Amino acid sequence: MLFEEIGKANIQALKDHDKTARAILSVLYGKFKNESIEKGLNAKSLPDEDCLRIIQKTIKELEEERLGYEKANRTESVAEIDKQKEVLAKYLPQQLSVDEIKEIISKLEDKSIPSVMKYFKANYQGKCDMGLVSKTAKEFN
Repeated sequence: MLFEEIGKANIQALKDHDKTARAILSVLYGKFKNESIEKGLNAKSLPDEDCLRIIQKTIKELEEERLGYEKANRTESVAEIDKQKEVLAKYLPQQLSVDEIKEIISKLEDKSIPSVMKYFKANYQGKCDMGLVSKTAKEFN
């Protein structure tokens, strides 16, 4: 399970004195715990789908933070954010490419944006960037 894997990686980063990995993995582990408490689940029993969603959301938050650091010309902070994103990206499944998304959409009967988004959310959650899916679906309409 992804929850336990992140917990073990967090401990390993602590042992390795890897401050960058430790910082982001601690935040992520905390988010996992909060989500499992909100859902009324036992500790460390958050489904992988929820974990992937949280990882993707955290990466998007890091990207926004990175833009702020770029505007302020804080290159060391930008480098730190990039390292943290690399650490998190290891836990995501291989993302669908634009061509793969187009191929899937072309096979669908209903190519309306709500229908396409619903299909991808149900079948490819965590395996693609939903913003990219939306952008690609607009090309078909």
